[in-house]
Amino acid sequence: MRKLFLILTVVFSILGITFTLLPLDTLAFLPIGLALIFGLLTLKQSEASQKKLPKILLIIAALCSAVVLGKTLLIKDEVATDTQFEQQKIETKKEAQKELEELEGIE
Repeated sequence: MRKLFLILTVVFSILGITFTLLPLDTLAFLPIGLALIFGLLTLKQSEASQKKLPKILLIIAALCSAVVLGKTLLIKDEVATDTQFEQQKIETKKEAQKELEELEGIE
């Protein structure tokens, strides 16, 4: 049972690291939380000499959690208006309207 929990902890830790590096915001908490849960179960079922790897995995999961939380709270997503694009849209609309008026005048 310990080996299963250890494998699951490693898998979810790797997924947690991957999700932390990708811009997935709070979705990264899912594998990190599972890594923490399975890490604690592994640590509980380990003997004293076998507790080094589960502790390292728990520390990695906790650091990933802190990074995701920091990214979520500190980095603000802002949508900036592109004034140049808006101006081009207006000009294109005016040109299309002029072309339609010219076509109507020809007929």
